[in-house]
Amino acid sequence: MKIIKKDNTVAAAASAEEVSLVYSRYYEEGDRILVTCEKEAAYLMIQLDDAIGYAFVYLKNHQMNFAVPFGEHKICYSPKSFSGNKHLLGVRYAQQDEIIAVKNLAKNPYDQHENVNCFPHASANVETRGESVFAAKNAINGNRENHSHGEWPYESWGINQNPDARIKVDFGRSIKAGRMRMYTRADFPHDSWWKQVTLSFSDGSEIVWELEKSDKAHELAFEEKTIEWVEMHHLIKAEDASPFPALSQFELYGTDKIE
Repeated sequence: MKIIKKDNTVAAAASAEEVSLVYSRYYEEGDRILVTCEKEAAYLMIQLDDAIGYAFVYLKNHQMNFAVPFGEHKICYSPKSFSGNKHLLGVRYAQQDEIIAVKNLAKNPYDQHENVNCFPHASANVETRGESVFAAKNAINGNRENHSHGEWPYESWGINQNPDARIKVDFGRSIKAGRMRMYTRADFPHDSWWKQVTLSFSDGSEIVWELEKSDKAHELAFEEKTIEWVEMHHLIKAEDASPFPALSQFELYGTDKIE
């Protein structure tokens, strides 16, 4: 694990089977965190900021880069994160019981647009005005708060009033899943809601999901599928005055498919 400056100099580094790295400096714009792994693909527990905590991820191609957020890119995170001059970072291989446990396999609070190696990864064909507080990654960061919109803790995936919006969560490997929980944004009356969405899975199957106006979790159980990604599309808005349906959190529960 390394903290690398804008000029590519290494500000701090640690290497071990289980890394704990204390960084006693203020971050500067252009800093990035590099996580590397000897294995080409591995299940890891990573902590890139102590205010966010550890996350279970699947890393491919040996490494991931995380750009330390500043300015507009920072406001979708807690103000406590990546702040101050004392930071505790960590990474270790996930244990077998952590790998096979039933959990939300869609959660990754360290996802970013540029991320191509660390899974799960969220992407979308539209994000409202390109603002960080409406980015697809917000829908998989683990934050279920949905009673307003804008800066943290109210970040969400915003569709810019586009009826053809779609969001995809890629897991980077085969998983087994059979249950979903979803929190649609509920900043009523500013917000609208979707009365129906369609879920497409990498195995070729689809589920049409009927929803209702609620600030609570929408829950869906289905026959267990072995999949590598899921995409939500055909978002049918309720017939109300608001043009602003949005997604606060997307959760998919299951286990890793271990051969």
